[in-house]
Amino acid sequence: MSDTTYRVAIIGLGRMGSAIDDEFPDTRPPYSVAAACRVSDRLQLVAGADIDADKRAAFSARWGVDAVYDDYVEMIRQEEPDMVAICTRGHLHAEMATRTAEEGVRSIYCEKAIACSMQEADAVRKAVQENNTLFNSGVLRRFDLRYHQARDLIQQGEIGEPQAAIHYARTNLLHGHIHSIDTVSFLLGDPKVESIWGELNSIDHRIPANRLDEDPDGIFQLTFANGVVAASVPAGHWEFEVIGDRGSVRVLNNGESVQLRKGASDNPRLFAQVAVDQVPEHSATQFCLEDLILAHEEGRPTLGAVEIAHHLTEVCLALAESHRQGRRVTLPLENRSLYIFHR
Repeated sequence: MSDTTYRVAIIGLGRMGSAIDDEFPDTRPPYSVAAACRVSDRLQLVAGADIDADKRAAFSARWGVDAVYDDYVEMIRQEEPDMVAICTRGHLHAEMATRTAEEGVRSIYCEKAIACSMQEADAVRKAVQENNTLFNSGVLRRFDLRYHQARDLIQQGEIGEPQAAIHYARTNLLHGHIHSIDTVSFLLGDPKVESIWGELNSIDHRIPANRLDEDPDGIFQLTFANGVVAASVPAGHWEFEVIGDRGSVRVLNNGESVQLRKGASDNPRLFAQVAVDQVPEHSATQFCLEDLILAHEEGRPTLGAVEIAHHLTEVCLALAESHRQGRRVTLPLENRSLYIFHR
């Protein structure tokens, strides 16, 4: 492995950029981008940008970083970072990711969701592809080793042929279901989604002016190109289950552990629990950031490449379009201007 270090700059010096670890016990692995950089041998935190002077001052004092800016473009041009982490409010993600790629930054971490409309998502994809920028977004279950363990069990055939996937939790669209849909897709090996039915809670079907100024709760049922069906259940505490014709894998209690159940050879429809190894604690944020480094060094796509992030953003927005039309919709989404405001 190379011992090269990479310079990281953060846009947005609030919760995910700097301070979210204060909300968790001291024993939890680093979660913020700054904290993940601090424990990594490969990542050097060199700069931060925020329009809030108090956040700039707190970030500088906490992390010992003197290079703080109110203008993120100036920061990029002055500091020439290898990687930029975009940790601002959601409605700013697309504009900043597009501009950061156009400024020639090698690698981008962009908090989810990457866009509020497909017009914005299309622009992000175009800029990232044209500038050969490596890209991951903040769907961190994709970088959690317990979900990797579950995916490996599925790919190894431990549950037979996957037939259905279920997400358990009530959540909103661009802040929540971007996680649920991304995780289901990851567990299944990222097959393309062909169609989706969706329903949003507490709003009518009109979606005035093709725009919502809130991020509403919703449910979905979608079909992948390989025939697997996935659905959301608006209850429970962030669990995922993939059911095959000979067993099931379930990630319990928001990633706390993985449960494997397998059918007996004489009756594969009766599942019994099988012990699996416990995965050690680790920082999914650090994994995500270092995946950008390794993708560069190994000449491979990242685990959350912009094509994947773009496609699954489209699935989320198609959920809202299905609600608007009152029917199942197929991809690609024709309504590229449908806009869901995301804080």
